[in-house]
Amino acid sequence: MDLDSIPDRLLTQRHLRLDTLVRLRWLAVAGQSLAVVVVHVGLAAPLPIAACLAVIACSAGLNVALRLLFPINYRLKVPAAGLLLGYDLLQLAALLYLTGGLENPFAVLFLAPVMISATALPPRVTALLGAVVVGLATFLASHHRPLPWPGPSLIDLPFLYVLGVWVALMLALVFIGVYAWRVAEEARELSQALAATELVLAREQHLSALDGLAAAAAHELGTPLATIALVAKELERALTPGPHEDDFKLLREQVARCREILKTLTSLDEGGAPFERMALRHMLEEIAEPHRNFGVALEVTAQGDPALEPAWLRNPSVLYGVGNLVENAVDFAEARVSVAGRWSADRVDVAIDDDGPGFAPEIIGRLGEPYVSTRSAGRDTPHEAGGLGLGFFIAKTLLERSGAQVSLSNAPPPAHGARIRVSWPRARFAAPPAAAAAGPASAPVARPAPS
Repeated sequence: MDLDSIPDRLLTQRHLRLDTLVRLRWLAVAGQSLAVVVVHVGLAAPLPIAACLAVIACSAGLNVALRLLFPINYRLKVPAAGLLLGYDLLQLAALLYLTGGLENPFAVLFLAPVMISATALPPRVTALLGAVVVGLATFLASHHRPLPWPGPSLIDLPFLYVLGVWVALMLALVFIGVYAWRVAEEARELSQALAATELVLAREQHLSALDGLAAAAAHELGTPLATIALVAKELERALTPGPHEDDFKLLREQVARCREILKTLTSLDEGGAPFERMALRHMLEEIAEPHRNFGVALEVTAQGDPALEPAWLRNPSVLYGVGNLVENAVDFAEARVSVAGRWSADRVDVAIDDDGPGFAPEIIGRLGEPYVSTRSAGRDTPHEAGGLGLGFFIAKTLLERSGAQVSLSNAPPPAHGARIRVSWPRARFAAPPAAAAAGPASAPVARPAPS
């Protein structure tokens, strides 16, 4: 199974918790208040204490409002997190304007919001916050109130020193920002790889468990199916020919098909099967044949240079995976299903389209996970019939074992219906099936119809 098949929603989560920013802002409020009071009272340095406390109170008020409006575990979207960090920069700039600008040693705190962004938000947000810091620092280098200093005289630092502080701040901003982003990105990649590996292992564990269940089901269902076949045969003999004759014939055919499926579940060895090598179009015809004559037009086509048509090595995983997808399309189609094979020098694709209701938008992204099913009735399926959510999981896992990538979509309006694309690298498609690629799969795919 390729890691590319892991859902993006599991691999791209960069949402800061609101509680984290609120706690850090409370820490900043406490530190700023202490610094202002110590400088004004302890050092007797003149500064606009009322204006400074008003600026600090704005941050405290924002924290209180955020606590009242949002739950403690709320996760911020990227734009909202960027705006809150931008506010912190503006609030710090206002304090620095009142207390000496870049002459104030606390100007180094400009780095804090940028570092938070570099470790948790996308690079574009960090770059935007960095640009804000550059603008604010440049403004404060020449526009600010005097630096608070004990004694009757004010201190006036030379502009060259202020310029050095500005350059140091810019260098620290770039170097530490890039370093923090790189370290955080490596940690994210490792975490994502671990999550992807855990998901793959969970899928394989589910499929291994289903192997044993399939063997047990084949053993336990053999006797009831034999009884049904015998009773159907006796009833057909006892009743006179009439309108139910076709129904009995269909019943016997379906019982025979079930017995063949159960027989196949116990042994998927195709090594001695006839036509072990066949063209793609012949493979699709073999897959489609059992699903004809169900009141749906099933069209099989093949497109590509005939001289390049791949010679397929019979693979049970591909047979059952594509077969389940075709069976499900026939079940939900209104009148038509098309199965199209396409090939080139480096790819082999199979497209399955139907004109049914399509996939429900709310779970299309979750299909492929085990036990995900909100199936509604199909063409010949009563409303009471529900799926276990294993059909698509089995089909997708078997196909991915063979090296395929499976994608789902719905037909764009005004058309309707489901679209499934299965794509292999040509080398993987024509390779001999590995022993691990074989596995049982006969459950139809559970596709929910939109409500």
